[in-house]
Amino acid sequence: MKSLFCLLLIFGSAFSAVASSKAATGSTSTITVPSSTHVFLLVEENHSYSSVIGSSSMPYLNSLASKYGLATQYYANTHPSIGNYFMATTGAIITNNDSFCSTITNDNVVRHLLNAGKTWKSYAESLPSAGYTGCGSGLYAKRHNPFAYFSDVANSSEKNNLVPFTQFSKDRTNGNLPNFSFIVPNLNDDAHNGTLTQADNWLKTNIAPLLATSMFKAGGTGLLIIIFDESVDSDTAHGGGHVAAVIIGPKVKPGSRTGTLYQHQNTLKTLMEALGVKTYPGAAGSAQPFTGVF
Repeated sequence: MKSLFCLLLIFGSAFSAVASSKAATGSTSTITVPSSTHVFLLVEENHSYSSVIGSSSMPYLNSLASKYGLATQYYANTHPSIGNYFMATTGAIITNNDSFCSTITNDNVVRHLLNAGKTWKSYAESLPSAGYTGCGSGLYAKRHNPFAYFSDVANSSEKNNLVPFTQFSKDRTNGNLPNFSFIVPNLNDDAHNGTLTQADNWLKTNIAPLLATSMFKAGGTGLLIIIFDESVDSDTAHGGGHVAAVIIGPKVKPGSRTGTLYQHQNTLKTLMEALGVKTYPGAAGSAQPFTGVF
């Protein structure tokens, strides 16, 4: 009997050690992302973490990073832009050809949102008209709006959810924002062609009113993630270089920091988990959602 008791103690200790090991390595079964009714993803362009975080050129974004959550070891997946946008929405790079304009049938976030009964819209600044799936027009670039490539969107009435950014303030004011919003500043306002100061001013003008709504007040369930698509071309760490990722919402721990290595598939996993969607496209399936900020 004494020998059996000792064996049970040894087995129990070993089981606890394995469980602790799995938790330490970030097993997704132990991670909970707070539920959100409205999730927003906004993508900025082509700047390194060091040129953004702590920069006097972006006081508004840095104020959000200080007040809410910041991923200090966030890395883009590739160069140039398009593969990063696809990773953040399909869980795969798909192509590194920024001139690519064809419709794709790959699994994607829209497919999973619709299967889960969730609503979505892409709000793209300078989009010439609702439902536009062309390669670009003026300051609008299709490569920054991956939803326009999806066969689930381009070949169906879902394309009507590709709307100009002017619709965003209307939907916010009228309480018509969808469960998931993808926000696309134009080439001047996303820091691609314009300056960081211009991008920061755009954020303050257009995002501050969103954060003033009840969904981002205490007790609200809003979640906004702001990421940069890629770092400067010379920074190829982990594929696309070190970039900023800011996590904003009433359920985010004030001033929190996470030093875990994250990439765009982790953002995709986080936003889907927040919306209660339990199936995921591509690399999002095995990715860990953000931890340490909720």
